[in-house]
Formats: sequence, structure tokens, C-alpha cells
Amino acid sequence: MRKLKNSELDRLDIDEFKSASKTPLVLVLDNIRSLNNIGSVFRTADSFLIEKIYLCGITATPPHKDIHKTALGATESVAWEYKKSTVDLIAELQKDHLCLAVEQTENATPLNYFIPETSTKYVLVFGNEVKGVSQEVVDSCQGVLEIPQYGTKHSLNISVSAGIVIWDLWSKLQLVSKQN
Repeated sequence: MRKLKNSELDRLDIDEFKSASKTPLVLVLDNIRSLNNIGSVFRTADSFLIEKIYLCGITATPPHKDIHKTALGATESVAWEYKKSTVDLIAELQKDHLCLAVEQTENATPLNYFIPETSTKYVLVFGNEVKGVSQEVVDSCQGVLEIPQYGTKHSLNISVSAGIVIWDLWSKLQLVSKQN
């Protein structure tokens, strides 16, 4: 097998990305400390045509060299906006989205059991590297998704969590839309 060159990958340019049909997912980054994590989430969002990213609380915003370092230009393609209060944002988004925290809680839905509906727009809330999604934000969401974990560690890096959850929902939405 020959490795493909970048020129052979048939990627969208920024204008094509902005006009392309988007995956019905909005991401909320709540109080993310690491600029590299923020950039990584932008890059993943670009890969799966995510609608928008909201940066909340202490989460830094572009332009910033450390975000750019891992985003590799995705801050130019993916729509984003800063909001100070995650709780206020969730209240606003719930008008036409199902808002789901990604966290470990009582009665959380394991990601592998969650089946998204193609008629629903989703918001995924990812929390701080140390404290996770705050209880106040969890309480404001309509549900919680949990990534099952079986080793000795009780958490994943936020950029890894975002990659897992985004890919999982994207792939399930693709499968459902092909069946319809």
C-alpha cells in the first residue's frame, strides 16, 4: 500500500467547508485550561464537519499561537463563538438542541448504547481537564453521555474524549442516514 500525498486527499478548502452541509453537532468547551486541547478539538471538529464550537468561561479563544499549533488552521474553518456563562448558553441552545454533558454521573448513558436521531440537533459539553463538567452545567443539560472506561484511570484527556464522542456520534449518524 502506498501512503497518499496530501494533494490526493481531496480535502475541502475553507470556503467549501463553510458552505458544506454540517454534522448536527455543536460543541461547548467549558473552562478548558489547555490551549493545545482547545486546538485539538478545533481540528477534530473540522475533520467531522461540526457546526460550531462555543468557548466558555476561562477557555481561551483564537487567535493564539498555542491553539493554532494544534488546530493547524481549523480555527479559520470551524465557526466558533465565546460565551462567558455555560449555563446561560445551555439554556439558550436547549430551545432547538438536545444538550448532553460528557461526564461520569449517576444514570449516565454509556456512549456505546446511545443512538442519535437524525432529526435531532445535539450539543456536547466537554469540561475542565481536572474538574470535568461542573455539577451546575450537568444539571442544566438534558442528559449525560459517559465513555465507558475499564482500566485504572478514571478519566481521559478532553481532546481524546472529544475525538471519541464526536467520531462515535458522527459514525452512528452516517449509518442511520444511509439506512433511511
